[in-house]
Amino acid sequence: MKPGLMISALCIASIGVMGCSSNVTQPDEYSGFLVDYSRLKEAKSPSGVDVMRWIDPNLNLNRYTSVYIEPTQFFPTPQATSKIPESTLQGINSYYNQALKRELVKSLPLAEGPGPGVIVVRAAITAVSSKTEGLKPYELIPVALVAAAVSTGTGIRDQETTLGTEAQFLDGNKVIAQVVRKGTGKPLQNDTQVMQTDDVKNVIDGWAQDLHQSYLKLKDK
Repeated sequence: MKPGLMISALCIASIGVMGCSSNVTQPDEYSGFLVDYSRLKEAKSPSGVDVMRWIDPNLNLNRYTSVYIEPTQFFPTPQATSKIPESTLQGINSYYNQALKRELVKSLPLAEGPGPGVIVVRAAITAVSSKTEGLKPYELIPVALVAAAVSTGTGIRDQETTLGTEAQFLDGNKVIAQVVRKGTGKPLQNDTQVMQTDDVKNVIDGWAQDLHQSYLKLKDK
């Protein structure tokens, strides 16, 4: 499987069940998870979503026979809030990890660890900076509540669930590809509704399914 296509799919997709306000991630939104951001260029994922990515131009795909997915993580480590409790954060991270494995096994055998011929996937859910009016500093965590349009006639703001991810693909200690992406899930009804893992499962499923479709497109070439 071509890592370039693979990482495109790994990025957070703007699947947006109820609509989407996401666009390409800006440099001031980078989390520091990746070692080098200078090589990233704007591109389109297989599903047409804007991403920032880089692929080693000398990449030899024939040498890879399996893939190892490191446990996904949050970066930086978030602080739970009343709106986004610890149970939701843990659920999102766990579901991300499961979805990647579920879809990647359709493309390449899963390895038990790094080694010769193994592509290592290192992915994190990262904080997304926002300049949206009303966003509080404590909300700048990997799953942020961003003020959206004011509801007609009520004056109550809906809230969007916003996710960001950064991922890199490695051959041993060498980075062979990397990507940065963001997107939105289901909007919450108001600023008191507690976010649940289910609110973003469809987004995560989109990343993983897009990943597998990238492999199929490459295989057909």
